[in-house]
Amino acid sequence: MDIRELRYFAAVYRERNLTAAARTCFVSQPSISTAITSLEAELGTTLFIRHKKGVAPTASAEQFHALARRIIDEADAARSLFRKPSTRTNLTLGLMRTLDVPRTIALLKPLTARSDIALRLVGHDERADARIISKSMLGDDEHFVPLWSERYVAALPPSHPLTLKERLRAADLADAPMIDRCHCEQSEFFGRAAQRRPSAAIAQSEDWAMALVAAGIGIAIVPEGVAKGHPDVAIREIEVKIRREVGLAYRASAPLVDALKDFVGKLQGRRAKSQRARNPLLKRNKSERRR
Repeated sequence: MDIRELRYFAAVYRERNLTAAARTCFVSQPSISTAITSLEAELGTTLFIRHKKGVAPTASAEQFHALARRIIDEADAARSLFRKPSTRTNLTLGLMRTLDVPRTIALLKPLTARSDIALRLVGHDERADARIISKSMLGDDEHFVPLWSERYVAALPPSHPLTLKERLRAADLADAPMIDRCHCEQSEFFGRAAQRRPSAAIAQSEDWAMALVAAGIGIAIVPEGVAKGHPDVAIREIEVKIRREVGLAYRASAPLVDALKDFVGKLQGRRAKSQRARNPLLKRNKSERRR
């Protein structure tokens, strides 16, 4: 086994989905599948059970994950042990509040792993060299590098009667207690009536909103990645196709510092590689243009 296979395994374990793991690693799904198959053959055990919504880790995966995580962390520590640059570049990154933890960790690790960068995180509305935000928050003078796109879902208490339905309509939640969030998209789901709806609670963070859902206080409309990271809530599709595109935004009028320029270049390269892997037609068309 190699460190790359361990990183892919950790991504699948975290995401519980091969496609989502491929996106976070900026590779194709077959690359992830091949790595998992190779690990299973070498370890002589099954790590994941596939089902229609993704994969479920086996007892072997639960046991192996702690070891794999330790090896990955030690490899990263060893890589940075002898990197002692004479100067460090200060890089301030603004983050919107509604980012899910797994994707944020995967996104920031390439920066935190660099010993020549002093990274500082602030809110999305504070002064920063770049921001990780939803495209709807993009300023007029900003460039946008797409990172991922995700739908919104309903997060419910596990024992709520509406969990008996696979898909929820606005009418289903007409009298349900709702939890408003700091960046609330419920108005798009409920329409104008959303402004007149009483709230069961107002959450200042995504984790607090999910905690209130798990406690049975109410239902929240949240990005799928946020809900997926909380196994103590139930997730259901909603009839309105609400999606958001998250990406890295930076001012077009200001020159990029070298560290950020390198980061943006790698993001764009990995995204292009991932898109070509998912769509062979793009790769074929590119080859034809070269001819």
